[in-house]
Amino acid sequence: MSYKNLPRQSVLNERHLALGSKLDAEWNGMPIPQSYSTDRYEETTVVRSRAGLFDVTGLRIVNVSGPDAEAMLNAMLTSDVSKLSPGQSAISNIVDENGSLIDDVLVYCDGPQQFRISHGGGSLEEVLPEFTEGRNVKASRDDDVHILSLQGPLALDILKPHTPFKLADLKYFEHARTTLFGKDVSLARGGYSAERGYEVFCSSKDAIAIWDAIMEAGKPFGIVAASWDCLDIVRVEGALLFFPFDMPKSDTTPWEVGADWTVDLDKPDFRGKAALQAKKGKERFKQVGLEIQHDAAVEPGAKIFKDGREVGTVNSTTYSRHLMKSLGLAHLPPELSGLGTEVEVQTDKGKLTANVVRTPFYDPMRLRTHPMTERTA
Repeated sequence: MSYKNLPRQSVLNERHLALGSKLDAEWNGMPIPQSYSTDRYEETTVVRSRAGLFDVTGLRIVNVSGPDAEAMLNAMLTSDVSKLSPGQSAISNIVDENGSLIDDVLVYCDGPQQFRISHGGGSLEEVLPEFTEGRNVKASRDDDVHILSLQGPLALDILKPHTPFKLADLKYFEHARTTLFGKDVSLARGGYSAERGYEVFCSSKDAIAIWDAIMEAGKPFGIVAASWDCLDIVRVEGALLFFPFDMPKSDTTPWEVGADWTVDLDKPDFRGKAALQAKKGKERFKQVGLEIQHDAAVEPGAKIFKDGREVGTVNSTTYSRHLMKSLGLAHLPPELSGLGTEVEVQTDKGKLTANVVRTPFYDPMRLRTHPMTERTA
């Protein structure tokens, strides 16, 4: 099927085709540039040392507004939205009545009664009606918005001359409405690369002009357009989970993937709260990182064995040329999750030895995204 037949389209398709993408992959009903004619490892090197520009418009954005917006979101999400001030955002989750993860989201607070929710391939939009019903709130998907993500240590230097906003003052998980290259945008500090980065939210009519302007402004800094192959490498190196690929069991709880920090059991009742309280401390497995003794990435879904017994799965994988290691994000029983634990991974090349290691694999203290100068005591 041609990418043109997909229900969602990025106005940047022609830019991706010119860069060598075949647009033969899709996410959330939108064609994505899985690869370019450039080498994904070379793109990764540039993202790690300079800056790379990603088109992540495949994310879905839902605008939520009205007097009951905060109450509605608090009934649906695991975190306490009332703790967000305008200009702040937070990662949260949605669980069902059994406490099982059905989506992960990023919530942006734009005002006292105005929010945006960014989500990937989960069930947010399927469950929204049951939470909006009977409440004075409006929730609607925004298919016009385009999201350009500039990631890398030089991202700030590339963008700051072209916006009146003091971009250097924007902290991680903060955002602001301003202009960039004279176009109306929302700029957010964040991304999926384990590097300092900024996400540019703009209308479709401005997306091509902003993409071209960022690429032009980035030329003296060695910028590169970065593919989704590159995005997957950098996010695994940074141990950033991707729903649902890192939650292959449909009854996975936030406790089992190390997302405790997204759950606020002190706030009033929300869907799944009782189940989460009952399941806390009863985790069947833990989220771990594996270094696999191999010179290539193993296939996602590979089974893990210990002393001949199947004990878990490898969910996301990559070969990191930057670290010169084969990496995996995996689930293992709590008793096998200790650092240094040796297991075997069954692959099409046979069984490979792997060890549990500390994550993130890259920048273990997350100094690139959370510099010590921005941390509070």
